[in-house]
Amino acid sequence: MNLPAPKPEQQNPSAVPAAAAAGRSLDTHLRRYAARTAGMTASEIRALFAVASRPEVVSLAGGMPYLAALPLETLSADVAQLLATEGQTALQYGSAQGIPALREQICQIMALEGISAHPDDVTVTVGSQSGLDMVTRIFCDPGDVVVAEAPSYVGALGTFTAYQAEVVHVPLDDEGLIPAELERTLSALAAAGRRVKFLYTIPNFHNPAGVTLAVHRRAEVLEICARHGVLVVEDNPYGMLGFDGQTYPALRSMESENVVYLGSFSKTFAPGLRVGWALAPHAVREKLVLAAESATLCPPTFTQAVVSRYLAQHDWMGQIKTYREVYRERRDAMIGALEAHLPAGCRWTRPDGGFYVWLTVPEGIDTKAMLPRAVTQRVAFVPGTAFFGDGTGNSQLRLSFCYPTPERIREGVRRLATVLEGELELISTFGQVVRRQPTGPQSPSPDTA
Repeated sequence: MNLPAPKPEQQNPSAVPAAAAAGRSLDTHLRRYAARTAGMTASEIRALFAVASRPEVVSLAGGMPYLAALPLETLSADVAQLLATEGQTALQYGSAQGIPALREQICQIMALEGISAHPDDVTVTVGSQSGLDMVTRIFCDPGDVVVAEAPSYVGALGTFTAYQAEVVHVPLDDEGLIPAELERTLSALAAAGRRVKFLYTIPNFHNPAGVTLAVHRRAEVLEICARHGVLVVEDNPYGMLGFDGQTYPALRSMESENVVYLGSFSKTFAPGLRVGWALAPHAVREKLVLAAESATLCPPTFTQAVVSRYLAQHDWMGQIKTYREVYRERRDAMIGALEAHLPAGCRWTRPDGGFYVWLTVPEGIDTKAMLPRAVTQRVAFVPGTAFFGDGTGNSQLRLSFCYPTPERIREGVRRLATVLEGELELISTFGQVVRRQPTGPQSPSPDTA
């Protein structure tokens, strides 16, 4: 006998009620969220980077260090010896401020940039990102203003937004932050009664712009901030990676009482260890330690011990020299490919260190809208909109040269040039497309670091 097929709700009587219950549960949790979660949004391009990680795609997006340059066999033996001889200490809880030996070594590293510091004023952090989070947490109330360069690091913008601070940008040029624009911005904010908590700046080999703050501008930037009562947060993960070996004087070396300095071993050693630090004036350091205790209790003792042993037993300056040579070769490959392949109307920075080139495309091209088509052509980049607090930057994109081989970089740029030429042809045929409204900063991910 052929019986009639059951209706969908008869096939699974609990399906509709279960879906309705899930919807009600979601609504309930949404109502429970803190107001600050409104500023925490997932990156719209994260799904694309899942595709971009495939081996056939040349990713010029993520700022991943080239770890193949490390002496991994020697390091593995060091880790084994560390566990055998100091395992009970290295695997135990530690101080929220970090192990003393590493803090002393950090002071020696910072001395290369002219910084005179005491280990008591150093707080070890879980990467410099957690240091930035703690600084923002102890200084920013909802509605406060953070002044940052335009463009600025995506992870910083996400942190500021998560704490409900408003980002106001100051433009860059080929010599970094423009002092006259900083003065104008701070004066306008003061006239409007806005409360500016700090200037966030990446002075050396900027992420994403690739430029370096000119030495002759540094004292002027500090003077302007001091006159306006604005703290300076100096983020310097790339300072040791100048291609000619030059190390620039840190802002902290010129002014100790109004600068919080953030450093990291992620770019000069290994990001997976998640070891960074913050150097702050003594009163600020006390609050940083309390913030660290509430966030992580203590930074991992084991990874600190690995870094400390590496610094004590290896030629770490020689390793940095190797990194500089590797990244300089890759920078040269990228610049050469850009000059050879990109269509007229494109402009780019020429970094003297670090990981990134900042590319401005011809008028009318929207780099965020272009990204899916680029991934289809097996090349990836980070659209400029990720690096602006107001969601602008459609005409820019960031290219990273640190990880791919020179051959892959050249091929990636060739594919990117093909995509750009296709965009220009579409504009020529159909006219300029109206851009979408800005969406503002989004949560960072390793793909956009």
